Amino acid sequence: MSATSERRVVRTPAGPRDVPGRLHLVEPLPGLPVGTEYSLEALDDIGFLFALRGEDRAGGLRLFVVSPGLAFPGYAPEIPRTVLDAVCGADAEPEHVLLAVVHPGPDERPAPTADLLAPIVVGCATGRAVQTVLDDDLPLRAPLR
Repeated sequence: MSATSERRVVRTPAGPRDVPGRLHLVEPLPGLPVGTEYSLEALDDIGFLFALRGEDRAGGLRLFVVSPGLAFPGYAPEIPRTVLDAVCGADAEPEHVLLAVVHPGPDERPAPTADLLAPIVVGCATGRAVQTVLDDDLPLRAPLR
């Protein structure tokens, strides 16, 4: 099975969702304007923690991401339709998952944190993704426990 056809299971509060193991960002990640091709690698058996690894010009870049709805019950922000159209196409009911970038916990922060303000939105069928900054009043560094 090729890397482009492999699927990953992301656990969400609504149940597991299959996403492609290779993601194409429709825009480079903010602050990291290199590369748009990433692999999504599971780091646990439950579909919560993943490594997002750069494959093209972002080769060598690795970010940790989590399924935020599992760590933060009630986290269900409304994603703008324009974002959903960009990653899912014009499906009437676009299936997508959210991934939150994890910031390691340096000495002054005893626990890692997750960026809930700017989730990565992934189209389950397309493998297209984009990080979007929401208009909601959500934390940029929510402690993971």
